[in-house]
Amino acid sequence: MPDHDFLIKVLGLTVVACPAILFALLGIPTVLSMPLSERNSGRLVQLFTTTGLLASIAVLVVMLVWDTRHEPVDIGQWVMIPHYHFSVQFVFDRLSVPFVILTFLLCGTISAFANKYMHREEGFNRFFVFYALFVLGMTVASLAGTIETLFAGWELVGLSSALLVAFYHERQGPVRNGLRVWIVYRVSDAALLIAAVVLHHLHGEGEFDQFLRAGSWPEGVSVLHSNQVLLVGLLLLVAAMGKSALVPFSGWLPRAMEGPTPSSAVFYGALSVHLGAFLLLRVSPILDASWVLSGIVVIVGLSTALFGGFVARVQTDIKSALSFASLTQVGLIVTEIGLGFRYVALVHLLGHASLRTLQFLRAPTLLHDYRIMENAIGEHLPHNESVRRRWLSEGTRAWLYRFALERGYLDAWLTDYIAAPFVRLLRLCDSWERRWVRFLGGGPVEVAGREPSTTTLDELL
Repeated sequence: MPDHDFLIKVLGLTVVACPAILFALLGIPTVLSMPLSERNSGRLVQLFTTTGLLASIAVLVVMLVWDTRHEPVDIGQWVMIPHYHFSVQFVFDRLSVPFVILTFLLCGTISAFANKYMHREEGFNRFFVFYALFVLGMTVASLAGTIETLFAGWELVGLSSALLVAFYHERQGPVRNGLRVWIVYRVSDAALLIAAVVLHHLHGEGEFDQFLRAGSWPEGVSVLHSNQVLLVGLLLLVAAMGKSALVPFSGWLPRAMEGPTPSSAVFYGALSVHLGAFLLLRVSPILDASWVLSGIVVIVGLSTALFGGFVARVQTDIKSALSFASLTQVGLIVTEIGLGFRYVALVHLLGHASLRTLQFLRAPTLLHDYRIMENAIGEHLPHNESVRRRWLSEGTRAWLYRFALERGYLDAWLTDYIAAPFVRLLRLCDSWERRWVRFLGGGPVEVAGREPSTTTLDELL
């Protein structure tokens, strides 16, 4: 019988290789303008998704049989310079294995649904190329044993998500909403990248096992000092907030519903929206090292849960209502993480992702079912409006309704305080570049096709 460590490594590499091979088989023919037929694309997706799921379940079985709780798989050192090295490593433990099983399970369910839902759509092949890219990103991020490996998967998830929000690119609305999603993801990615640079500067490496001293999740003790813990922890929290649409970055979540229903289900209802919570679970020893940081995580989680529950009650379409309902649960999961309930948060995450997938897939037929139920019971149950009128004045209720309907004005906050300063900075740099080119050229220089932009930020977004 082969050694169980070797068996886990072989199965683990199979788990990672399946989405990578799928992306190559779907993407290369598309780039060569020879896309596969719908039938062949569907078969490939089912084959590699099922293989990845079975391999990940096999890893879980082997780990349970041999009581293995932590198994790193090193791919090798990619960059080695004095005092710094960047390695690719995957870790199989009690956090990564359940999450990667969930990824393959839900993505397989979505692929079977999308194969029928996207039938004869003009972008059928393009959808599944983005789908394969997303599965690859989720797999790499779930199993990452180093922060640079996590960042690679993080980027793939963000890229595929933004592309699928703008899937119907023949209309302006999806493209603008995809751009807004991309802006928030850029902030999140920048925070994660800075955290990786800081960790490398402090310790010269990005392995979670080294700076968390974690033999098996969730045990572990951070080796960072108190001021280092707060700095790195806040950067990682900002990264998680952007990816999981936590307050104040919640404005992009309903805009992500512009994509096809299958992408809304697997990305913003089930997996992608939980990736920030997964990051906090992975670095939970850092949270344990600072009660201030844990308190901030709890405040962010509770604020997000209250905001999501409040805004969900005034949404006029089912997908937006479900997205804010998901946000409420993600906020509660983050709160549980901040309070130190690691296993409760993990179970909550797994169960909530499965439930939201079912609800998003049922969204197209939910209204039909609701009308049948309404006809069966006669009418809605009366709401207790007297309590609301007793405690809240007419003006206060109108203001609260407007606040919820405008989703807390977070879109305006994002535009004015995050996107606009960057746009002004880039325009200033463009102006300096033109002046410098003009100075070096000894006179006015006109660059073909590069007229000064007069497009406003609101028009851009």
